[in-house]
Amino acid sequence: MAKITASVFTSHVPAIGAALDLGKTTEPYWAPLFAGYDYSKQWLRDNPPDVVFLVFNDHATAFSLDMIPTFAIGTAAEFKPADEGWGPRPVPMVMGHADLASHIAQSVIQDDFDLTIVNKMDVDHGLTVPLSLMCGQPAAWPCPVIPFAVNVVQYPVPSGRRCFMLGQAIRRAVESFDQNLNVQIWGTGGMSHQLQGPRAGLINRDFDNDFLDRLIADPAGLAGMPHIDYVREAGSEGIELVMWLIARGAMADVAGGTPPKVKHRFYHVPASNTAVGHLILEN
Repeated sequence: MAKITASVFTSHVPAIGAALDLGKTTEPYWAPLFAGYDYSKQWLRDNPPDVVFLVFNDHATAFSLDMIPTFAIGTAAEFKPADEGWGPRPVPMVMGHADLASHIAQSVIQDDFDLTIVNKMDVDHGLTVPLSLMCGQPAAWPCPVIPFAVNVVQYPVPSGRRCFMLGQAIRRAVESFDQNLNVQIWGTGGMSHQLQGPRAGLINRDFDNDFLDRLIADPAGLAGMPHIDYVREAGSEGIELVMWLIARGAMADVAGGTPPKVKHRFYHVPASNTAVGHLILEN
């Protein structure tokens, strides 16, 4: 059967992609951030997945405000990098895994979670920046990727508890797939940031690091945090962190297994006007 072997958590700040694409990674402002992913790139080479299930949020690229699914799974064979207003990022086409994606959709829907099935979708920086941070700038991404989009843009957004439970359903779906696949689940977005209003530029280091502590040691308790706490403490865009709970809910300890191994933890401020968090957990 297929198995989830690790979870990866990372911010997906668009300016990170621009820094990569424009060759600015060694500049003094950016170098400390990219150094925090040196271990991660080597870890991924040493622990290559067969498939990455990547949880992200679309930024009004695939879905406009006319139609916003709460949870959407990409079941296509490939996904083009999106044009977000200044042309698509110069990164490889994202190849999907239609068989596993379709199986997960079937299993999760039968497990009482409503998913939108997407057979054609361009993917924006929410998905391509994490791939670049973990994989560098290859001619092709090292494995197929299943995009899983979550609405954290337009309220109402799903609760942390709902996301955590969905991660458990995804783990069950993966483990019922009849191919021997090594699957990693990545949760992206966050950490604390606000892009507009009087609190634009807000960064809360204490909240961010407490969130990382609890994500490791008390994910079920963390899943009970109400939306208002994310907004108050982490800014209006801090709500993206609920997507990390999907990836954390898919880990083995949540289903009675042993606690995951913390392979890498990194936190950096600033990257544009955002705090960057990163974590790798192994089952």
